[in-house]
Amino acid sequence: MSDDDSTEGDPADAERDPTPDASDGRDWPPDPEDADDPPTDGTDRETVGEAAAEGVESDDGSSPTTPRIAGPQKLDVLTIPYQIAQQGVSIAIAIFVFGGGSASALFGSGRSLLAIGAIVAILLGIAAFVGYFVARYRRFEYELTADTFDIRSGVLSRRKREIPLRRIQNVDISQNVVQRALGVAEVGLETAGGGGTEAQLRYVSVDDAEALQSEISRLSRAAKADEGETTATDEERFETVFSITERELGILALISVDLRIASFLFFGASIFAPSAASMAQPDNWWEYGFGIDSLIDAFLGPLAALGAIAALALVSGVLNAARYYGFRLDRGEEELRYERGLLQKFRGTIPLSKVQTLTLEENVLARALGYAALTIETAGYTPTGGESNGSQSAIPVAERDRVVSLARSLESFEDDRMERPPKRARLRYGFRYAIGLAILVGLLYAGTVVTDFQLYWYVPLVAVPLIPVAAHYKWKNRGYALGEEHVVTRNGFWVRRQKVVPYHRVQTVFSSQTVFQRRRDLATVTVDTAGSQSLTGQDAKAVDIDADTAERIREAVSDELYGALARRRRGRGRSGSAGGAVGAAGGPGSADSESGAPGD
Repeated sequence: MSDDDSTEGDPADAERDPTPDASDGRDWPPDPEDADDPPTDGTDRETVGEAAAEGVESDDGSSPTTPRIAGPQKLDVLTIPYQIAQQGVSIAIAIFVFGGGSASALFGSGRSLLAIGAIVAILLGIAAFVGYFVARYRRFEYELTADTFDIRSGVLSRRKREIPLRRIQNVDISQNVVQRALGVAEVGLETAGGGGTEAQLRYVSVDDAEALQSEISRLSRAAKADEGETTATDEERFETVFSITERELGILALISVDLRIASFLFFGASIFAPSAASMAQPDNWWEYGFGIDSLIDAFLGPLAALGAIAALALVSGVLNAARYYGFRLDRGEEELRYERGLLQKFRGTIPLSKVQTLTLEENVLARALGYAALTIETAGYTPTGGESNGSQSAIPVAERDRVVSLARSLESFEDDRMERPPKRARLRYGFRYAIGLAILVGLLYAGTVVTDFQLYWYVPLVAVPLIPVAAHYKWKNRGYALGEEHVVTRNGFWVRRQKVVPYHRVQTVFSSQTVFQRRRDLATVTVDTAGSQSLTGQDAKAVDIDADTAERIREAVSDELYGALARRRRGRGRSGSAGGAVGAAGGPGSADSESGAPGD
């Protein structure tokens, strides 16, 4: 059992915040977001923060940086029985599995004195167990100040933590089925550069969680305003920009099937092919070819295996649909808020000022149906909420035009001038696939020769005609584009990902060549940001482009980075928005923008 309700990661170990304090001496501007005022008609929803602030008059003389959640706060009292039950069930199961037989032998041995001692020990253990959780609840408190979020905790040793509000990236609220029934929620705080959830409140009431989420967002904006950034300090009003429909939920379940199961199907076919092929052998055709036992052995086993793989794929799609059940995305001037989940409910925030990369994602099924997904990557570690790739779904699935429209309302990018790699890269892909297939055939042939198994090494050769087709589609789905304010890259066939990176979010840009790329005079340009996917090597990349073009792109992106920063410095004092894009940092067509396509 942990002595603390907060899960920690030290942001000082890996701080990668793209918007450092102005006092650190680096020539980096703050990150104001040019944004239109959202509509103020009846479609706007009142925020939870407004409800929490009801009764506070605007002329009461209070500072906008004064927290409306005053003083130290406690967790919900239901935390005690919930955690006791949660931990107690685990301990009871472990005792039953590993010590059930010993306990039965003890109480059935007739040694009454020893049995009484065991009962007393158990009762004392239960009392200590319950007392620990009561003490932890009583000694845990959190407090929201104008600048920090403070946590004081610890039973045997005290710990105090102060998390600067400026560094908080996201405030997420999650509830499982039991927590929803009890009316409690878990609040997770994420910071830039953290390797995990910076702090967790387990558990607070739902109303307190929502009020805390709203207050941290408001005070964070106020802190940025005090440091000279152009940002609103009053309550944000949010407009629903996307809500998933039942049809889209069904499409999501369908396209969420992991297409990598195709490799398992191929592997299964190679394993079970000998059983089916034995029916065609002349020596046993009449003896086994038409027997019921032979038919069962030849077809029932493979069909059962392939059916199990298909069932697992279907289950994965259904679970993904349940994860995004009821998905809704709301947009304000400073942040996006999302809500989703059937069995486990998540509510979180995506600060627009921290957006690093937009990714349009389409697998083969989605492209065939005309659907796509949009994910948003923020600086540092991204929120807990069931995501495994370090980004947050802004749209889990929708028609592609609708997804592109929302993405362009966040960042006004252009992707109609995508340049593909040179055609010699396509030849490289063909050689790569041919070599891989040859290695597989060689291994199967060696296994046939060395062992007594008939591995049918020639079966994979049926894929030879598919090699040029696969090489062509791999080449076709790669590309890059340099816009006036963004660099766009595209990669992947089974799952095609188009990444949009604003120039002012670029951390580094570099080119690289593998041994095989040098033989073809090709190179890869990697655009690194402060996002979490950069830590896992999933940056935006222009892959297998001409080596000379790669150097020009690298220099062009570096130049555009400094140009974008200079334009943002000049526009720091301006109010309003650029065009109609909420959260867009200057759109294409601005007076001092430069053409950014030297590599086209």
